[in-house]
Amino acid sequence: MTSVCGHVMSLDFIGKYNNWDKVDPAELFSKAPTEKKEANPKLNMVKFLQVEARDCDYVVLWLDCDKEGENICFEVLDAIQPVMNKGSVREQTVYRAKFSSITDVDIWNAMNHLGEPNRNEALSVDARQELDLRIGCAFTRFQTKYFQGKYGNLDSSLISFGPCQTPTLGFCVERHDKIQSFRPETYWVLQAKVFKGKDSPLTLDWNRVRVFDREVGQMFLNLAKACREAKVESVSKKEKTKQRPQALNTVEMLRVASSALGMGPQHAMQIAERLYTQGYISYPRTETTHYPENFDLKGTLKKQTGNPIWAEEVKALLSTGLNRPRKGTDAGDHPPITPMCAASEAELGSDGWRLYEYITRHFIATVSEDCKYLQTTIDFTIGTEAFSCSGKTLISAGYTAVMPWQGIPLEETMPDCERGDTYTVDELKLLEKQTSPPDYLTEAELITLMEKHGIGTDASIPVHINNVCQRNYVTVESGRRLKPTNLGIVLVHGYYKIDEELVLPTIRSAVEKMLNLIALGKANYQQVLQHTLDIFKRKFHYFVDSIAGMDELMEVSFSPIAATGKPMSRCGKCHRFMKYIQAKPSRLHCSHCDETYSLPQNGAIKLYKELRCPLDDFELVLWTSGARGKSYPLCPYCFSNPPFRDMKKGMGCNECTHPSCQHALNSLGIGQCVECDSGVLVLDPTSGPKWRMACNKCNVLVHFFEHAHKVQVAQESCNACDASLVVVDFNKARTPLPAGETQQTGCVFCDVVFQDLVELKHATMRHAMHRGGGARRGRGRGRGRRSNPKKPKDKMAALAAYFV
Repeated sequence: MTSVCGHVMSLDFIGKYNNWDKVDPAELFSKAPTEKKEANPKLNMVKFLQVEARDCDYVVLWLDCDKEGENICFEVLDAIQPVMNKGSVREQTVYRAKFSSITDVDIWNAMNHLGEPNRNEALSVDARQELDLRIGCAFTRFQTKYFQGKYGNLDSSLISFGPCQTPTLGFCVERHDKIQSFRPETYWVLQAKVFKGKDSPLTLDWNRVRVFDREVGQMFLNLAKACREAKVESVSKKEKTKQRPQALNTVEMLRVASSALGMGPQHAMQIAERLYTQGYISYPRTETTHYPENFDLKGTLKKQTGNPIWAEEVKALLSTGLNRPRKGTDAGDHPPITPMCAASEAELGSDGWRLYEYITRHFIATVSEDCKYLQTTIDFTIGTEAFSCSGKTLISAGYTAVMPWQGIPLEETMPDCERGDTYTVDELKLLEKQTSPPDYLTEAELITLMEKHGIGTDASIPVHINNVCQRNYVTVESGRRLKPTNLGIVLVHGYYKIDEELVLPTIRSAVEKMLNLIALGKANYQQVLQHTLDIFKRKFHYFVDSIAGMDELMEVSFSPIAATGKPMSRCGKCHRFMKYIQAKPSRLHCSHCDETYSLPQNGAIKLYKELRCPLDDFELVLWTSGARGKSYPLCPYCFSNPPFRDMKKGMGCNECTHPSCQHALNSLGIGQCVECDSGVLVLDPTSGPKWRMACNKCNVLVHFFEHAHKVQVAQESCNACDASLVVVDFNKARTPLPAGETQQTGCVFCDVVFQDLVELKHATMRHAMHRGGGARRGRGRGRGRRSNPKKPKDKMAALAAYFV
């Protein structure tokens, strides 16, 4: 028995098609080949599975029982079948276990009814992955490059498009537009208060509700004022029922988590998955709201008798008998979400408990009685005008005993009266009011709209909502309301202007239906894929040709790149100052040459001593991630346009293979990193007097020679470990050298005096740097002079082992 961590493989374009600068985005629809790559290469999951499966006769697949789980089944099979024992032609070697919770009963039942994995469901996931990859990447690359090259204050590192993400944003902007275009209207309401004897006055509702003409309202008021008595026309009493909820599915759980528990959908889903893997609830991804006929409702309920919070309600239900749950929808995937065992807040933590508590209360409510109440309505007339008032009296709490927030509110009891009774009019007035605009969409409302229009699945809805928030298209306001940003609004308006189907939910909804037909075996995978890509390819070409329409909207809302930022370093071409644009993605722009240069992200940029790159004459800048982080100089031109064949885009001077530049790896590299295989420890010449060297690949930092006047890298190398020697000028008052000597040349790793002055740390990184790194080959180890240096040993190796 072993496990995987989500998808084993992920879909991506082959190497050269991942270069944004060299590939026309239009090619991504058909020409660009895709390949399956390991989803997390560091895990080595394929190799691990092959080792586990070697010489096995059978495999039983216990992956999640949804379409994604089915897809992972075939990813596992692709990895392990080549190394399994080959059975006879007729012998079945692959089995699929279907289960919905991690309980003894469910596991035994799954093992006793093994089936086969469903290839059609797996293919529907493959189709969705390829469509989202090709369509999303093509539109994203085009509009990101087009707009980031023109505007400096977009404040978004990626202007992304997604077949599901964009309609999701469209719903938020549509509500924003309704709010903006709303014009309040004044209306008038007639309000009456009546009393009888010493009873409290009753406030009556006007049966006409409201009028939009003041003079008409005044006329009705005058007609009613002519009579000082209110006459009871009728008294009706009706017993009404508030139905218990249907069984809980994913979408309803996410709605309640957002509206009542204050949890975002993505966060709620993560908590639900944890509760499931720990055995507290059943599988949390389901569209079904109907319990199967063989579902053990009584046994599941019995497990909750020990919890003091709802023990009383549970015991009462078990003694009187469970009520039959309401009939819901059977989507054929998983049973509804239910608690699988008892738990306490101490076990689950705050958020875990709140979600578990709601799931449990909801389950108990589904097998409880309906809530029953008596509604009393009294109809009055005052002159020619009709009024009424009503109230509710609880008869039986039913399921609201365990879900009190849905209970009948306590209201003043209605007076006993009969037809023909008269009341004295205490007050009669005309109230002026105004219509109010709708509020911004809540996450719960957005989830409802996405479900209604078929945007995303129960599993992907939280992801799409999270994406529009992360891309800075919407912000989450109080009450978990989604307010679109300026960028989100302009994008949606631009799509509407060019091709409204890019943002309307209709086309994605149609695609989802076709994907479901693949899953059911009623549509051909290849034909659906080709048909959908043809449609979006045409839309893409039209979008590119019409981009000026969206650009007109952008011009109104955002500043041209030449008008933003502050002067920082000189351009190597025109020798004028380039402007540093701090808004994400941070970059340098030369308005004279109309060129924009990328920079490493998530750190601070400053001028580097006004020194220049010997290759292109651009002034160097220094990137730093803070006082406890790394820093290195870089040439803005070389960073975007690698000067040497063994360099990749996104490399700084600490990775540059220039043979003689004083800022490059050859001049400042000291030795191979003590932790990672491809990194080189490079002296940071700006770090004095707290001198340090840092790995140019990972976050290893080595502090050494504190308070030394000067540290330089020598041309000679250590005979023992092949690292470059360093020349250190110590402070006279603090020199560690014998006899008050202040200068020494030696190996950082092997010199006995130097070893005691070395300390290994790890840089504090705010985020992973956006850099296109990768290990260099050949020259780049040590200082580029030797191809196979030994790793530093002794103290540094011991330190590295300690930190690992």
